[in-house]
Amino acid sequence: MRTYALIAILFFSALGLAQSQANYDETKVPKFTLPDVLTSFSGNPITNQTEWEENRRREILQFFEKQVYGKVPDRLDEYGFKLLEESNDAYGGKARRKQVAITLKKNKKSITYYMLIYLPKGNPTAPVFLGYNYYGNHTVTNDPNVPITKAWVMNNDSFGITDNKATESSRGIRAHRWAIEKMLDNGFGLATIYYGEIDPDKNDFSDGVHPLFYRDGQTKPKTNEWGSISAWAFGLSKAMNYLESDVNISKVFVFGHSRLGKAALWAGATDKRFAGVISNNSGCGGAALSRRKFGETVAQINTSFPHWFADSFLKYNNNERTLPVDQHQLLALIAPRPLYVASALEDQWADPKGEYLSTYHASSIYALYGKKGMTSKEMPEVDRPLQQTVAYHIRSGKHDVTDYDWEQYIKWAKNFAL
Repeated sequence: MRTYALIAILFFSALGLAQSQANYDETKVPKFTLPDVLTSFSGNPITNQTEWEENRRREILQFFEKQVYGKVPDRLDEYGFKLLEESNDAYGGKARRKQVAITLKKNKKSITYYMLIYLPKGNPTAPVFLGYNYYGNHTVTNDPNVPITKAWVMNNDSFGITDNKATESSRGIRAHRWAIEKMLDNGFGLATIYYGEIDPDKNDFSDGVHPLFYRDGQTKPKTNEWGSISAWAFGLSKAMNYLESDVNISKVFVFGHSRLGKAALWAGATDKRFAGVISNNSGCGGAALSRRKFGETVAQINTSFPHWFADSFLKYNNNERTLPVDQHQLLALIAPRPLYVASALEDQWADPKGEYLSTYHASSIYALYGKKGMTSKEMPEVDRPLQQTVAYHIRSGKHDVTDYDWEQYIKWAKNFAL
């Protein structure tokens, strides 16, 4: 346990140094040409939906799968779920609570993770926001009926988490990031999962979902196989299986903040069952353009978090210009489903301008479907959302999820869900 504590100290020190040395000067952004989302790798123009779906979308998806996030190596042998608890009197009687165990099995090994669901009373098939949390389901609510996770958790002294174990002192500590009552009052439910139960967020592939798929003698994924972001996206898709089959919910908006915003985008790109995708401050490897090299870069993210991406992505460290794709093409993979990208003014590490430009350049694919996206390269004013099928806002404040963010997501999602 002390080893992990030391690693955490060294990691955050290195991350702080990287942030202080990053480029935050627009005049130092290198000149670059973005790969055209409407031109195939072989140079053929894409002019309609069929050419996009059957040719261009497929080759972009395969590139991201093999060279960036990593490919899921095989199919599961077995998938199952068990309803652990339900109640009709959550949140003062306005919500129905369900807690579900989801089990994944492969090669006679298994992992189980837990999904907490709140649905508005009287509407068991309400649309829901599905998203990971960072420290356990018990941290998103003060509800005493939600068990404390027993999984490995990153140490956080201010949350009372030491020895990588969550305790009662962390209950509700992140409730401010989840506007649950606002969701319920507007006809939406929430489904959330602690991401560390799928794959602990540390550079160690000895636990989590990866070892289920190892062959004899294997200790880590192969070069083009899944890193943690791909594994977290995989977990979201398997959670969708439950929401779709047992609860019978078809309108699921997958949501993520920061690294989990990256996972939400990849989940939305690889699983078309998600009705919409929300990326909150997802930055490098998420919504932000890699070629801008503003704030966090490919080299910095691969150095600070070597377990997040496939090892095949390492060859683009300090070499973004040779990438045959960029993140606007990841966003384009979600078309024609609704997409919301959000930034924060003081979160320059995540490159808000790069996030906005991605939404702008992805909008050409939405246009193929007659859907509205961004029409100008100029960013909108702070706290002035642009909400079409492709939506964007940059709010005042720092790297976080706020009530303001959720108010915009709920307002926008109503156009597609209710």
